[in-house]
Amino acid sequence: MVSKTARRRQAPAAKRRVRPRPDMRAPVMLETAGWKDYALLDSGDGRKLERFGAVTTIRPEEQALWTPRLNSDAWAAADATFVGIAEDETAGRWRFHSPLGETWPMRYEGIGFLGRFTSFRHVGLFPEQATHWQWLAERIGQARRPARVLNLFGYTGIASLVAARAGAEVVHIDASRKAIGWARENQAAAKLPDLPIRWICEDAVKFVAREIRRGNRYDGIVLDPPKFGRGPKGEVWEIFESLPELLRACVSLLSGNPAFLILTAYSIRASFLSMHELAAECLEGKGGVLESGELVIREENNGRALSTSLFSRWSPDG
Repeated sequence: MVSKTARRRQAPAAKRRVRPRPDMRAPVMLETAGWKDYALLDSGDGRKLERFGAVTTIRPEEQALWTPRLNSDAWAAADATFVGIAEDETAGRWRFHSPLGETWPMRYEGIGFLGRFTSFRHVGLFPEQATHWQWLAERIGQARRPARVLNLFGYTGIASLVAARAGAEVVHIDASRKAIGWARENQAAAKLPDLPIRWICEDAVKFVAREIRRGNRYDGIVLDPPKFGRGPKGEVWEIFESLPELLRACVSLLSGNPAFLILTAYSIRASFLSMHELAAECLEGKGGVLESGELVIREENNGRALSTSLFSRWSPDG
């Protein structure tokens, strides 16, 4: 006769309830070949030659391991070159080769905004994200209802403008007062003053935690976190330490009938698979489709592909 204790020992261990994970699509390469006001003209030798509206720039690009294809005259005709300080090319100065104003106008799909030179080699937009802008606008349109969208680390607000014009009510969060001011300028430049956008200078982690306590929910969420940053009150952001908790919190902020979640990451030494598996874990139980990979820009004439960043994006029905 087997004792109750022995029977308990012989009984199979209770299995953890398996919750459905999203359908996986990886790796995915999302490409843009540019548009009227943006083109990657050439790249190589650790640099890239780009056209932003009427302004042509040369910026560092460590991914460009190959040799440029355009001749030296094409590069010499650039209006401005970013020069890094010592070995750090993320902070430096611009060397101007022709007279330029503080800002200049650009457009994307009819939305106007301003280019501006910064000390961190950026000019106000990440053009490879155009594929995300188009996709989120389509998702908002397909919702056929007023969608609420949260844009975290929203920078100069182009994604917010695209989402709002597509019919969403947008909450735009960035910890930089300069970035919020620039985003407001872009809304004025777009001549879309009535778009329902709230521009908020706030730490993203604190804002999300507060929204959860308030019971607020969003149909779409965009995250474009930096590798490292500080909030308006000195809050520290470090992507490897801070992203997992924030992403889980963002998933809990999704409404009962969500449209999308987009995550993009720059300047990190990681595989897209790292973000892909984290996102899959956070989205466990929600089903849908999760695709991950790299954002890529195609050179205007040469056709070479330049990888710029990692991404994961999810939607309930692909």
